[in-house]
Amino acid sequence: MKGMEKGLVRLLDTAAKDLAPAYFALVMATGIVSLAAQAIGIPLLARSLFWLNGLFYGVLWCLTLWRIMHFGRRLGVDLKDYQRGPGFFSVVAGSAILGSQFVLLANEEITGMLLWGLAMALWLILKYGIFTAFTIQKHKPSLDGGITGTWLLAVVATQSVAVLAALLDAHWNPVHRLEFNFIALSLWLWGGMLYIWIMVIIFYRFNFFPFAAEDLVPPYWINMGAMAISTLAGSLLIVNAAMAPYLHSLLPFLKGFTVFYWVTGSWWIPLLVTLEIWRHGIKRLPIRYDPLYWSVVFPLGMYSLCTIHMAQSMDLSFLLPIGHAFFYLALLAWAITLAGMIHHLGLGLLRAGTENRISHPLS
Repeated sequence: MKGMEKGLVRLLDTAAKDLAPAYFALVMATGIVSLAAQAIGIPLLARSLFWLNGLFYGVLWCLTLWRIMHFGRRLGVDLKDYQRGPGFFSVVAGSAILGSQFVLLANEEITGMLLWGLAMALWLILKYGIFTAFTIQKHKPSLDGGITGTWLLAVVATQSVAVLAALLDAHWNPVHRLEFNFIALSLWLWGGMLYIWIMVIIFYRFNFFPFAAEDLVPPYWINMGAMAISTLAGSLLIVNAAMAPYLHSLLPFLKGFTVFYWVTGSWWIPLLVTLEIWRHGIKRLPIRYDPLYWSVVFPLGMYSLCTIHMAQSMDLSFLLPIGHAFFYLALLAWAITLAGMIHHLGLGLLRAGTENRISHPLS
């Protein structure tokens, strides 16, 4: 019995010790594919992914808490790391997207509200904690060694909280409608401003520094995904304007900026596809499972969902086929990445079991 307990502890240590901060992108990706399935009329798939996402969320929180308790120093180092630190914003986005699932798929506004409160608290702590740590660091990396697409998770986190606030506004008590509208609008605008700040640096890094195939990490797809979730938030604000005089007065502004966000996100897609062909087709970089690949699935699913919502909110029905096509691309990418994750975890468990037998042959 003690041997089994020790084996479990070793397994948890192995899984949590170097847990990628951006691993909650698994929850983001699964949640958004689920919501997109609901939007195009596949409720069984949407609900199945919803319950699976709850499992993913619980497991990742258990591993995160274990890491805090047993490997707090490593986690602290990650928080201050320019490459890994911004990945913690995936916890915020994952919490908010799961909250959106509870509201839309289970009509659980109370649970959605609790997850919104958690996401908002984490957003405040991480936003100011991480950027303060970066600001006061004595030794800082060069621009090309510090900036990646992972930084845009800060934008996605902001807009995911705005999306959930807008959804709660539509379902919650009308007494609080003005407050939720204002919070959602403020976060939506701030997320757009933050995207501009970060994207200027990323665009500069793309064009004025050497770029190896190894540098083109999967989170660069968030260049598009951050604009897609901004489009979704804008579309929800447009819908809410029908019941909110304050938002109704801003309707032309909301529509203009929502289209602006969608067009910006759309512009990135051909470039990112071309760079992926260059990375894997010309430079022959092998494709191996990495938790960062969930950062590719999420933008594809989000582009599908935001296109559908924008088309419906602004009566642009000719865009609906694009949203449907991207849903199936996202679903395929999700299935392939999940298969890679299962294979990767299976090999890890097999390796851990072999090492355990070698180290403790009599246990």
